[in-house]
Amino acid sequence: MIVISQQICYNMHISEKGVDFMRYTITGRNIEVTPGLKAAVEKKIGKLEHFFTPDTEVFVALSAQKDIQKIEVTIPVKGNTIRAEESSTDMYVSIDLVEEIIERQIRRYRKKLIDKKQAALSFSQNFIEEEEEVPYDDEIQIVKTKKFAVKPVNPEEACLQMEMLGHNFYVFLNSETDQVNVVYKRKNGTYGLIEPEF
Repeated sequence: MIVISQQICYNMHISEKGVDFMRYTITGRNIEVTPGLKAAVEKKIGKLEHFFTPDTEVFVALSAQKDIQKIEVTIPVKGNTIRAEESSTDMYVSIDLVEEIIERQIRRYRKKLIDKKQAALSFSQNFIEEEEEVPYDDEIQIVKTKKFAVKPVNPEEACLQMEMLGHNFYVFLNSETDQVNVVYKRKNGTYGLIEPEF
């Protein structure tokens, strides 16, 4: 299998404001980042610029696997990370959809994001001061708490336990590091491991 990876770093210049707003890092895996794709990312993700302060960094990863065209967008803000991904059979459709997801996330959790003093520093004054057009039920409710014994196993054994339980994730004590880890099942059928970093 041949894996092609391409990375483009640039600033999107907003001439009418005279400042650089979004600073993009675009990577392509098994897909060429063409001028058309670059322009589509600028146009769609650029619609989010009014939410953020100047020089906000945006990391965009485009990938293709068989018929699936996937985009992942990550926007680090102080104290949080805004992230969304979308897949379809057409990269331009994926780009359209991911922008809508991020805008929904920002509007839905607006109050919680700007109430955190650190995170609020990443958002534009206009966004902080604007009145909510559509009220979102942004109350996060934990409706169930579950306690269980954490057994020391290695990540491979944890994946097996997860499969036997029919779950999408599994919390365990990593016998190799003596730390609590999480394994999870990815969309493509592979597994992921989450390790804490202190």
